[in-house]
Amino acid sequence: MTSLPADLPTAPSWDTPVIAPSLVVAPGPVPVSIYADEVWSLAPLVANPSAYRPSLYWARFPDAVRPQMRLAAWTMINTPLPASVLVGHPAWHSRLGPHGLRDTVLRWQYFTTWLHQQELGGLHEVTDEALAAYAGHLARRPGAGRSSVTKDLVALTRLWAFDTASGVPGGMPIPPWHQQGIDDYLPAAAAGRGENATEPISAATMGPLLVWALRVVDDFADDIFAARAESRRLAEAAESTPGTPETRARLKRYLQDLIDRGLPVPSRHNAGHRHALANIYIAAQAGCPATQVNSLLATAPWQHLLPYVRDNPGPCPLALPVTGRIDGEPWTEFIDFTETRQLLRHVGTACFIVLAYLTGMRPAEVLGLETGCCPDPVSSRHLIYGRVFKNASDEDGNHHSAGHPREVPWVAIPPVVRAIRLLERIAPDNGLLFDAAAHSFHTVPTASYTSISNEGMRSRIEGFVAWASELARRLEREHEVIPDDPHGAVGLARFRRTLAWHIARRPGGLVALAIQYGHMRTTMSGGYAARGRGGIHELLDVETARSTAETLTTLHQDLTRGVGISGPAARRAIHAASQAPTFAGSIRTLRQARDLLGNPALTVHDNPGALLMCVYDRERALCHRLEPVDAPRLDRCRPTCANVARTDHHADLLLQHARDLEQQAASEAVPGPLADRLARRAGQLRALSDRHAHECIRTQEPTS
Repeated sequence: MTSLPADLPTAPSWDTPVIAPSLVVAPGPVPVSIYADEVWSLAPLVANPSAYRPSLYWARFPDAVRPQMRLAAWTMINTPLPASVLVGHPAWHSRLGPHGLRDTVLRWQYFTTWLHQQELGGLHEVTDEALAAYAGHLARRPGAGRSSVTKDLVALTRLWAFDTASGVPGGMPIPPWHQQGIDDYLPAAAAGRGENATEPISAATMGPLLVWALRVVDDFADDIFAARAESRRLAEAAESTPGTPETRARLKRYLQDLIDRGLPVPSRHNAGHRHALANIYIAAQAGCPATQVNSLLATAPWQHLLPYVRDNPGPCPLALPVTGRIDGEPWTEFIDFTETRQLLRHVGTACFIVLAYLTGMRPAEVLGLETGCCPDPVSSRHLIYGRVFKNASDEDGNHHSAGHPREVPWVAIPPVVRAIRLLERIAPDNGLLFDAAAHSFHTVPTASYTSISNEGMRSRIEGFVAWASELARRLEREHEVIPDDPHGAVGLARFRRTLAWHIARRPGGLVALAIQYGHMRTTMSGGYAARGRGGIHELLDVETARSTAETLTTLHQDLTRGVGISGPAARRAIHAASQAPTFAGSIRTLRQARDLLGNPALTVHDNPGALLMCVYDRERALCHRLEPVDAPRLDRCRPTCANVARTDHHADLLLQHARDLEQQAASEAVPGPLADRLARRAGQLRALSDRHAHECIRTQEPTS
């Protein structure tokens, strides 16, 4: 039998721990299931603060095979896969992480359910023919992919191995694919998916979403934290004030005055969109304990107040100045006592959006950040020290739930630093920035050792979008309402993808989407990413390659339709465009991206913002920088550069821009010196357009 941990018996009894104490890695106190439990929690094996805490449910297994499966699972949890099984399978792990354990046992459940349907009982009734039939059943399922079926079959190999290694083997035979190879048991290969297939958030959605997140972080947060402090003060006053006949009399006078004057009564939303008295706020305003509000309403003379409140609900404004501004105007008239907790949730959500989008971290890396992760710098650059969870493994190559410290820290730009500082005001000392208990805003922060879950953060983002859009409408800023994304919910993982997309494709583009992009592109192309290839640099490579391939394809189509091209780099652009069909729609993997980007003859970048196309050659580039990075700075394009090319489309843009400038120059509202400059610039643009018309090359006759 495979060696069990020293702190477990050689065979389980009803009260044996499901997980050996020596294997528990979860921070903080966590209960450990016993063997007799119908649900086994795997939470003690989870150290990633944002990860799901899985469980195993034995009631879902057929009765006949359930004891055998429990014993195999207990053995798998507590012992490594025998070395003999690992021979010839270098990618296999001797131990699975908690989510791998749950996935494997879930696949055992599907298998045993199928056995029950075939009227087969325990593992001793399973034959080679039955295993082959089950593999065929898996391969014929609608939408079955090789990856999923492979996991199903490997799970059965593990079942055989751990059943054999248990103290009481059930008789599971060795699967034929473990000896003969697995390919013959798999469905046909199909194009894979992964992080590179994730759709970026559309610019129409990401633009206003980032605008509102930055406004909350930079402009609204101080008001909201001040509101939290004032709300706590009012709540403490309502709780600590002793009840006396005088305080009860003050409460009666306060409420009667509102009724006599026909004024609304401070209220809060209740279930079913009804309004109820805001007891704590009213008590603080009247100078009585909150308990006296309830007791007063229980008396017959005051029961008429409830219908009055339903007809006359009022706000609970906090007596605080609003300092945050949008275009010089306050972002809200006042902050309501009953909305403080929800506004604090929006602060945390805005901080997540800023961190996830402007760093390129994966969601688990953001949710795993701790207080003190971004110390004040010795030099001028802030760095973020975090943990990497994806593909983290121990010295034996097995999954390491706690992750590993990132070898090269993330570079933090000012909005990111501001977001971290705000989160440190929410989080407990030496705790997680997104600690789940602290972000509930119910109690004084104490470390819970778990962060907001992915699902919880997705829900908060949806709430933030709804709140920000409603605020935009209330402030008559319809252009800043956040529209639905055409590819569905914003989610968490798409921020990283979107950052790569916009850096690669929108250099110097929309203001809301261009915050520090020049700095970030330089940093990510040369700084941490040169050594930390697992960072966003890989996504940036793929997006840059896709953008280049699309530019080449569009240029190839234009040239074949007779569109003209001019400029010192025109012939190099024509040569590059001739190879476009080779790459069109083919950039799906990092290797394909690097094959394209590694070909210096194909580095063509459209830059409509500069009214030109860059056919990049480092030796000729006027945007050349001192850093050893072989990529253009499209935010520094110069019209006299030897890498410039222009098509008829760019010439049309030149003329359109010239006409716009001439129209501005002719306006009586424009001062004379400025009008002269605008006119001179318009003349320069017209000259460039005329030069294109005289020098352009056409590889085909123009088509109508």
